Amino acid sequence: MNYQDYITIDPDKRSGKPCIRGMRITVYDILDYLASDMTREEILHDFPELTVQDIQACLAFAADRERKLFTVPA
Repeated sequence: MNYQDYITIDPDKRSGKPCIRGMRITVYDILDYLASDMTREEILHDFPELTVQDIQACLAFAADRERKLFTVPA
């Protein structure tokens, strides 16, 4: 999946935080819901404008960001 087709960053929307398809729902929001034990189905029920692909894109974005983190050896 190419998350860049789903995740947008606009400095005028949500202070430039990564959002889903230009909406005001951030990647962080979705990751936080998943981390708080909400299921994909519950998220999609609460936000009918989202798709399964949107949630997958959030996970792919987070994985890519984690992969790119710069670490300093101890």
